[in-house]
Amino acid sequence: MAAARAAELGFVEAAPAWRLRSEQFPSKLYAPLPGRADAFHRGLFLFCCRAPPCCAGLRVFRNQLPRKNDFYSYEPPSEDPPAETGECVRLQLQSGAHLCRVCGCLGPKTCSRCHKAHYCSREHQTLDWRSGHKQACTQSDYLDTIPDHNFLFPEFEIVIETEDEITPEVVEKENESEIMGSMGEALEEELDSMAKHESKEDKIFQKFKTKIALEPEQVLRYGRGIAPIWISGENIPQEKDIPNCPCGAKRTFEFQVMPQLLNHLKADRLGRSVDWGVLAVFTCAENCRLGTGYTEEFVWKQDIQIHPKENVKP
Repeated sequence: MAAARAAELGFVEAAPAWRLRSEQFPSKLYAPLPGRADAFHRGLFLFCCRAPPCCAGLRVFRNQLPRKNDFYSYEPPSEDPPAETGECVRLQLQSGAHLCRVCGCLGPKTCSRCHKAHYCSREHQTLDWRSGHKQACTQSDYLDTIPDHNFLFPEFEIVIETEDEITPEVVEKENESEIMGSMGEALEEELDSMAKHESKEDKIFQKFKTKIALEPEQVLRYGRGIAPIWISGENIPQEKDIPNCPCGAKRTFEFQVMPQLLNHLKADRLGRSVDWGVLAVFTCAENCRLGTGYTEEFVWKQDIQIHPKENVKP
């Protein structure tokens, strides 16, 4: 019997600004497929609405390109930081599309006073006005600095490591030995009775805790085709719950976002809260060709169940 594939674990790490790109989603994963020339560059983009209970706003998109394309250099980028020029890094580009100063999306609207600040909506213009544009609108160098609007998620680099070879079964046995050693006076009949009354929910949550115990800081688990680990026995998707890709192929599990990421996103800075137990992303098993476009894949949200009867499916 073939050994199970090890998962790739993602950990949050601070990185210099030049290595990051301003994003409006909690996770962007670069996941090329070996042996597929058309997927030399392959990205998965997970978007999340910051205004619950609208967590139907979770959406994931896939994009892929061959190595030779019209957008990226054939050679990999340098790992060295760019030379210091002394100039500020500006969100507003000198050419090309105008971008919203708050979220970075297309900004077709312009401040009627300075005609230099661009926005995607009146709401974001108002937010920027209150954050300092009102006082500095006419200052020539004001646009060089983008204030913190507490709107975008903080940016981090996700560092990937292979999961430790120690299996959960080994950890479980070690834990059991410790428990038995500390409960030597307990009667065997009482232990059997406790085991019989242990719910399926307890066992699944315990399995989740045991699985992540070796690396409790992991924020992402990647493994195309492996099985996800669930945090609860409630709301686990069946095969019929995972829609096929528009190309007709089934979708397969590719990665999951762990609840530990919530500690880094500071999603409640606007007085709102985003929450999840597990976000499991399923992608086209055939990895169908896209040209230069994007296709939407499928994400399943599982909540942490404190009161299972109150479970609401996404």
